[in-house]
Amino acid sequence: MNPEERSLLERTYKISKENNEILTSLLRRARIGTVIKSLYWFVIIGLSIGAFYFIQPTINFMMSSLGIGSEKSEVNSNISLTKDYVDTITDLLK
Repeated sequence: MNPEERSLLERTYKISKENNEILTSLLRRARIGTVIKSLYWFVIIGLSIGAFYFIQPTINFMMSSLGIGSEKSEVNSNISLTKDYVDTITDLLK
């Protein structure tokens, strides 16, 4: 091997080594980015579920007080309204 071929081989080796380092760092960054994005979405979904868990009693109270949701609460509110009307009419007749 003559000196010219040897220097060309050494330059090629240095370039391939540098390319390998660059590709390795890109792969590492891609993996870290995937892990961070996964953790990000896990936290977002977890906080959403946690917030709903803590707010759910308030939502249920508001829905029941407005009579929204179950038919049973609507029936109970209609019965109580009917009793109020009957009591009012009874008071008027006295």
